[in-house]
Amino acid sequence: MAYLLVVDDDEDCTLAVSEALRLAGHEVHVEPRIGRALEAIEARRPDLVVLDVMFPQGSSAGFDFARALRHEREDLKDIPILMLTALGQRFPFGFGPGDIDDSSVPVDNYLEKPVDPGFLREEVSRLLARAGGPRGRR
Repeated sequence: MAYLLVVDDDEDCTLAVSEALRLAGHEVHVEPRIGRALEAIEARRPDLVVLDVMFPQGSSAGFDFARALRHEREDLKDIPILMLTALGQRFPFGFGPGDIDDSSVPVDNYLEKPVDPGFLREEVSRLLARAGGPRGRR
């Protein structure tokens, strides 16, 4: 299937997400440090990134990382990004899919934690299909 990179520092979440995606046949690498996510991508380009928003470096570090991928790296801007976060639960401002835009939140979709494993697998499959499927370059 596909090679997926999960960038999230929540160990319980990454275990659940990784298991759900592996059961769908995907190869999954977890990077808990947002500061090492770009290195992980450069070491092996993923077919899709599952990205959290809040990290110890800042409550919007995931947004900053998504903007860097899409606006500063021409060679990486087409990697699908699925934002998976509890931001809407922690802050009452109602962040959701309608807030996705190229300038501030340049991701392909947004899902709220905790996410149903089946729904997560469906969304990953949909985003991979929209991007043309796994690249096959390993």
